Amino acid sequence: MPLNRIYVGEEVDLRLRNLKARTGLTPNLLCRLGYCLSLADPTPPDPHLYEDGQVREFNRYTLTGPWDLFFFALLRERLAREGLDPDKDLEAQFKAHLCRGVIMLYQRLKSLEDLGDLVTEAQRRLKAAHPDLAEELESLA
Repeated sequence: MPLNRIYVGEEVDLRLRNLKARTGLTPNLLCRLGYCLSLADPTPPDPHLYEDGQVREFNRYTLTGPWDLFFFALLRERLAREGLDPDKDLEAQFKAHLCRGVIMLYQRLKSLEDLGDLVTEAQRRLKAAHPDLAEELESLA
């Protein structure tokens, strides 16, 4: 996969800097959280909304960490469900989910304590959608 560098524009960079100041979390971790938040939203993001420049650069593997295969498998599955070409649309959709997710996270995460609410909400959605998987995950904790 040729996607090694991810660039975000000024708006997302500003939101990341503000979120880091609010929470103390690194931009890489904030991007991961935002990406997952965007993937949980059933509406597809518009990649054209996030073509606003290259203010901040991320190395893909630093950004995704040891979960790189997982993050991209989730995206490929979603693209297939939405009728998009996982090979052609992967880069634009990854960036769109990342940027939209950071903006969503900025709206919901005012302090580090708000992170607990996001986790609780994610657990509730998991239990509703996949009760067997949620039970199995709880047994591992």
